[in-house]
Amino acid sequence: MNKKQIELKSGLEIHQQLDTKKLFCNCPSILRKDSPNYEVERELHVVAGETGEIDIAAEFEAAKEKKFVYQAYNDNTCLVELDEEPPHPLNLEALNTTLQISLLLNAELLPYTQIMRKTVIDGSNVSGFQRTVLIARNGYIETQEGKVRIDTIVLEEDAARIIKQEKEKITYRLDRLGIPLVEIATAPDIKSAKQAKEVALKLGDILRACKVKRGLGTIRQDVNMSISVSGKWGSRIEIKGVQEPDLIEKTVLKEIQRQEKIIKQNKSVPEVRKANEDGSTSFLRPLPGAARMYPETDLPLLHISRDIINEAKKELPKLKSELRKELQKKGLNQELIKLNLEENKLADFTELLQVYNAPELVAKILTLWQKEIEIKNKLNKSEVKKKLTLDILETILQAIQSKKISESEVKQVMEDIVKGKKIDDVLKKEKLENFEKEILKIIKDKPGLSENAYMGLVMQKFKGKISGKEAMEIIKKLLEK
Repeated sequence: MNKKQIELKSGLEIHQQLDTKKLFCNCPSILRKDSPNYEVERELHVVAGETGEIDIAAEFEAAKEKKFVYQAYNDNTCLVELDEEPPHPLNLEALNTTLQISLLLNAELLPYTQIMRKTVIDGSNVSGFQRTVLIARNGYIETQEGKVRIDTIVLEEDAARIIKQEKEKITYRLDRLGIPLVEIATAPDIKSAKQAKEVALKLGDILRACKVKRGLGTIRQDVNMSISVSGKWGSRIEIKGVQEPDLIEKTVLKEIQRQEKIIKQNKSVPEVRKANEDGSTSFLRPLPGAARMYPETDLPLLHISRDIINEAKKELPKLKSELRKELQKKGLNQELIKLNLEENKLADFTELLQVYNAPELVAKILTLWQKEIEIKNKLNKSEVKKKLTLDILETILQAIQSKKISESEVKQVMEDIVKGKKIDDVLKKEKLENFEKEILKIIKDKPGLSENAYMGLVMQKFKGKISGKEAMEIIKKLLEK
């Protein structure tokens, strides 16, 4: 790409599910695999937006005349999702998380804001619209290539998910409909594919610091972009579903090549395209316009009071980049830092440090050793976690402090507890005289070995029940005799 001839203008839209109950009802936000309790069939009809115009994308979809089947459950879908009951007041926990994300993005919070309806044209919302509310605007993040502005931060409800797609009928499941989503839209300040990837990673770091869902399908990333070829700008293209940061960079580069050709052929039109795994894109539909937004009539203006904002500020989380620096200062190596961050063990780490101030040991207890025990005993993470609760780990650390056990014995103690032994029994230390008798027997059975050779045999026999220091003292005393 000749940088003098081609100029890129790009922005990202990130949609992240929040880990709370649904946005406008009290249903749990859990995706189901079991069979639904009932189904409802609907047809959607196109309507004009607040400008009095029919959106071009809605008109395009309505022409297909499809039927929509909605699968529902008795315990995590309700009449709100089926559009048979007005929405309940907005979920305050979801609002709190969105405010925290906004503050971390240096954005201006809106004290009063209007919940809106956004026309949805693919049947994924039973009502034919998605409820969405602007929470903050005019934020920014810093990148190596300069500041990237955050235009808007929006809280909205997620859509239903497709279960089956046929020629004239689509089957959706309502378990996902209504899960709170935060949408972050950057300004078109991104000037390179590399910068697009950096922005996605920085936004991801901020989101993961807050109370969001994790795993496949919980975050969706879209790229908006247009390019100029020798001063001639093409139309804006929205690329849906660019999931991985590496794929963002690859997709932007390939889309630059595609758009360069169509601009030179005077065929550039605004459209929505789908991201493919190889970085290419394929046509989905025409690009929606502004005519699809209109006010929500079932809910009042949302007032974000100073008390609500102060509560969000009080619990503002730290970013992973900040946490890494703090853990480095405490002397943890990169492996332990990574494990503690990946396993979300920082709260437990801080709490256990109050019991016994040994950062490396505490970090190993919480992550590395538990992982090794899982592998050795062929257990899953939840089974180990049930047995090595925070209370159990506190008791182990208190036992070190009171010199009941040594630091070198901790891993064996943990393993004994996982195998089913009671902690009180595990922490009952055998008298040194008993160990001395056993060590004397080892020396008599294998006379003439070095101190270190005996040490290896002793530690192999007792497997952490005696510290190395105590074992060596007994060996030296017996050899002198």
